[in-house]
Amino acid sequence: MSSRETLRQTLIDLLEQEMGESYPSLTDDQDLRESLKLDSVDVVGLVMRIEREYHVRLAPEELATIKTVGDLLDLMQPKIAARPASIPPSSIGEDVPHHVARDQQEEA
Repeated sequence: MSSRETLRQTLIDLLEQEMGESYPSLTDDQDLRESLKLDSVDVVGLVMRIEREYHVRLAPEELATIKTVGDLLDLMQPKIAARPASIPPSSIGEDVPHHVARDQQEEA
């Protein structure tokens, strides 16, 4: 499975946990608000969960550009690829604060 498809599956898993609904598949052109019925708070919460999962950050300006599933994947993919190899993805649902991940990296 490609890294984009892995990220897409993580997005599906997180959406299902957050929204309590089933999302059998997501396509790049699906609008987060229109197709998936997410409001701005849902989108921010979803992005925060992805940031925690992969130990990356999106700037507020980047967050404002996210309209579709593809937009979110396009923004997250290079950030995930650029993170240090010593920081593995978390298990879904596990909250690892960024400062803990950073501290663990500095200890290595």
